[in-house]
Amino acid sequence: MIANALLIALALLFACLFYLMGELKFLVPYKRLIFHQYGTMLLAWLGILFVNLFAAVYWIQRKFFMKDTGRKLRHIDNQARGSHESLSWPNGDWNVR
Repeated sequence: MIANALLIALALLFACLFYLMGELKFLVPYKRLIFHQYGTMLLAWLGILFVNLFAAVYWIQRKFFMKDTGRKLRHIDNQARGSHESLSWPNGDWNVR
């Protein structure tokens, strides 16, 4: 789940960056000045944006794709602890257990 959230957050971040590169073409002559004066601030902003996107995607995945997981796992755990076995072992197979 973390890998999926990381991949989606990176894709969203790159989509935002490519959109901004298309919209801010008029700043190309000043890119050296902008990166020199505001490079650390831009890098910090990108880091904070990535962390927020990752957290939002992770929360959305847990909220919507992991619904009722506890109830489902409890059901499987109850089946495993009880004597109920969904598959019966064939008779005469000595390598089963």
